[in-house]
Amino acid sequence: QVQLVESGGGLVQPGGSLRLSCAASGIIFSFYVMDWYRQAPGKQRELVAAITSGGSTNYADSVKGRFTISRDNAKNTVYLQMNSLKPEDTAVYYCNAQRLRLDLVLGDYWGQGTQVTVSS
Repeated sequence: QVQLVESGGGLVQPGGSLRLSCAASGIIFSFYVMDWYRQAPGKQRELVAAITSGGSTNYADSVKGRFTISRDNAKNTVYLQMNSLKPEDTAVYYCNAQRLRLDLVLGDYWGQGTQVTVSS
């Protein structure tokens, strides 16, 4: 059984920081690209950050310079460090694991989401 379990969400003031974690089980973790997505009410889900097994990263322009994605393959865990948070960062944040081979998606799994609220 594949499980992705997010944690670390909560309420934070503008300018504050939060660290999200996603623990994976039931997959060979090192085979998967790990992503963080978010979805705010009334908006489309958007890709926030991605990291390959080798550590290559990609970020949405809206979070570049403020967020850092990292992974610990030994712990089967991916992290999202969020600094200088803004109210517009408020959303449900989802962890995603995707196994790719050329143009083929060999696996695609999602966590249940964790709420991040940035408000004074």
